[in-house]
Amino acid sequence: MEERARPNEGSQSDAPLLSEYAGDADMVELITYFVGEMNNRVQSIEKAWQEQDKERLRDYAHQIKGAAAGYGFPQITDSAAKLERELNEEATIADLSERVEALIGLCRRATASPDGK
Repeated sequence: MEERARPNEGSQSDAPLLSEYAGDADMVELITYFVGEMNNRVQSIEKAWQEQDKERLRDYAHQIKGAAAGYGFPQITDSAAKLERELNEEATIADLSERVEALIGLCRRATASPDGK
């Protein structure tokens, strides 16, 4: 199976993260909606983390993993999958903290257009 190039792969950690489907006119509105809801998702993750509610955190990671894949954000999917896996494996708080921060960082970078809007 041929691996597709991923937008922003190897780019700076604060650079906007663009959907693989950004050039697909049929997907633009859907991607824009998904990205627009990202702040709510991040807030939910942060709240679950602050409350150390691993079950809710696992649920959020699972939801984001699937949604991000459908909207062309494989980096977010991969990060959410790692967090979900570590939650299932009862990872240490330090490991979980790193995964939560990584996922939140990627979610905050998600954008619907190349100009970062």
